[in-house]
Parts: sequence; C-alpha cells; structure tokens
Amino acid sequence: MIIRGRRATEFMEHPSRAPKPIRVLIADDHKLVCLGLRLVLERDGIEVVGEASTGRQAVQLAQETSPDVVLLDILMPDMDGLEALASIRSILPKTSVIMLTAYARPDFLARAIASGAAGYTTKDEDPARVSRAVRAVVEGEAIVNRDLLRLAMREFAETPGGQMANAAAEIRTLTPQQLRVLTLIAEGMDNEAIAQELTVSRNTVKTHVREIFQKLGVSDRTRAAVWALRHGLTQ
Repeated sequence: MIIRGRRATEFMEHPSRAPKPIRVLIADDHKLVCLGLRLVLERDGIEVVGEASTGRQAVQLAQETSPDVVLLDILMPDMDGLEALASIRSILPKTSVIMLTAYARPDFLARAIASGAAGYTTKDEDPARVSRAVRAVVEGEAIVNRDLLRLAMREFAETPGGQMANAAAEIRTLTPQQLRVLTLIAEGMDNEAIAQELTVSRNTVKTHVREIFQKLGVSDRTRAAVWALRHGLTQ
C-alpha cells in the first residue's frame, strides 16, 4: 500500500492506526440521490456523517458535525443551497462545500463560487467523480475550471481600498515561488501541471499550496484562485 502527502506523514508517525477518513455531509431533498451518494462515498472509504433534506437542516447538521466537506444541492426547500452555503461558510470556514446541480447553470455556479463554494458537480456525472471531487478539495486540488472562475468574478463588487491594503500585506507574506504558484492556480492549472511548469516535484507544489492557503486565510484552491484574480495577480 502506498500513501502520499499529509495523510502519509500521519500514518508513518502512528503506524498502528490508519489515516482518519474524510467526513462528508450530504444535503439534498431527494432521498434516492442521498442514498446513491452515500453508497458511492462509503464504498470509497469516505465517512458520511449525516444527510439533510432542507437548506436549514444542512446548516444545522454542518454546525453539529463539522464535516470536512459538504455536498450541497442548490435547489432545496426552507433555504436554498446558495443561502445555506453562505451560512455554512460563515460558521465553518475550514469546511469545503461542493455544490450539487441537476444542470450547470452559469449564473448559479458563479454565485456559488462567489459565495465560497470549492466547486460543483452535476448529478448526471459518473458517481465515481463525486468521490474524486471530495478527495480533490481536501487535498487542495482543482475541480473548477478557469472559465467558471472568471464568470464568478463578475459577481464580485469592486474591492474597497482597505481590502486592497490588506491584500498588499498578504501578498508580501508570500515567497516569489508561492506567488508564481498562486498565479498558476488562478490560470486553472492543477498541481501536476504547475509542477511541470516550475520544474519541481508535485509534493513541493502541494506544500506551497498549503502554505498559500494559510497565508491568505482561504480554505481551498478555488478561493485562492478567486483571491488572486480579484487582486490583479492575473488577467
């Protein structure tokens, strides 16, 4: 068995216990969808900590369980997914949220990313892609393309001067190599492509990505890319 990355380190330090499974909350008002997602995720070794059938319940269960990832339907009763997303992100900034959609409406997806979603997956995709998307956001990988990031940018108002000043301070904390990595993230590159572009190892890129998240105060790759685009690091 080969284990790489942060979870590999945890495993080597504590060889008697396996890495903790990723914890996921499912929020969808269709029971069959929830059941299907649960079966796929649990089959792939991901722990499902709860299921919510309304937006309000999703917020409540997220607060109670503090999952690593929330799979959140956009169209739900008693608070839609976009409202629930904003609430979850304010309560649990370290929890990543992946939006579930029946079809990819650009306006919904842009609003979701602008509100803090780590990405999205459509319900008609291969179920195995859901598990891959969950693991991707936990590991800091990309699941949203550049075109969607640019569409999300239109949802943002102009950044106030005070925020720009804060941004300048945050940029100064990044090393030149981290700035290059952040710019390439905003260009839509995944870790493998960045490693090839900079002629470094994939693990080195993952370390830079993790430190960028910490310095910018963001929880996932999409937020880092939006931050870079919003503050003029790429055009």
